[in-house]
Amino acid sequence: MIIILTGPTDPHADAVIERLERRGAEYLRFDEADYPARANLSFGCAPDGRTATILRTQERSVDLERVSTIWRRRPSPPEAPAAVQDPAWRHYVELECEAMLTAVWHTLPCRWLPAPTSVLRRADLKPLQLKLAAELGLELPPTLITSDPQAFLDFYREHDGDLVSKLLGTALTKALKGSQLARFTQRVTRRDVGYADTIRYAPMIFQAYVPKQVELRITVVGEQIFAAEIHSQKANRTRVDWRRYDMTHTPHYPHTLPDDVRRGCLELVRRLGLRYGAIDMVLTPDGRYVFLEINPNGQYLWIETSTGLPISDAICDLLMEREAA
Repeated sequence: MIIILTGPTDPHADAVIERLERRGAEYLRFDEADYPARANLSFGCAPDGRTATILRTQERSVDLERVSTIWRRRPSPPEAPAAVQDPAWRHYVELECEAMLTAVWHTLPCRWLPAPTSVLRRADLKPLQLKLAAELGLELPPTLITSDPQAFLDFYREHDGDLVSKLLGTALTKALKGSQLARFTQRVTRRDVGYADTIRYAPMIFQAYVPKQVELRITVVGEQIFAAEIHSQKANRTRVDWRRYDMTHTPHYPHTLPDDVRRGCLELVRRLGLRYGAIDMVLTPDGRYVFLEINPNGQYLWIETSTGLPISDAICDLLMEREAA
């Protein structure tokens, strides 16, 4: 039994589910937002330690002790039933349900893709990613994460103003829930320097700008690696950050990594406790591979569509593995 935790609209899950169905795999697609309004969850523990964990959805009842693998894709957080209208009580219900789900998932003796929630949260910490990548011999750009305006100004002068700025985490997305506003990597300008004092309100990531021949999206699935070139320098829109997508003018091709970079990527994913990871790198004009970050649960379908790399098949293989991790 495979459980896929994701929302109702998820093309990545759709692609993998199509393959699971062709192979006759038993699976349940479940969104945590359905709990508790449209699903019930029970956990029981006997004096001898035996447990019974049952999830009841509107369609079926599932013995979670039978689950072999859980793929934590992109579930929505629990939502209180409409009958609970007071905002404070709604918040209470949703926090308690989130705690219940997290606790239950962590009791199950099954494989996880990419990892349980607690491991994902640790793996998403940017300073940890950078430290581990450096220990593994991957090249990094000079980096400063700070809320100190003077530290930023010193770093700016050290690199002659040739910097980019990034958000540290996902706080903006959470704070602006439901908004389409996004903040991508940007070049630091002299105007930004004029507002340096505002850095004290929240930390930011600053890195020396890395010249690009191409950008690389390296998707690790278990022991397999799928590297793709993103020719972001061919379009003005994507020169600083390919996530500003201009697919018509930004070619994507498969890429062969050097053995040492390949080994470093695999080991980084292992050290973070993951079985999947989407790594961003830059290949510089002089042939250096520079690590930027890893997204423990990053998107991949556009890479598969553009390059033909069989990432969904690899995920399907991993979900259906018979042996315990």
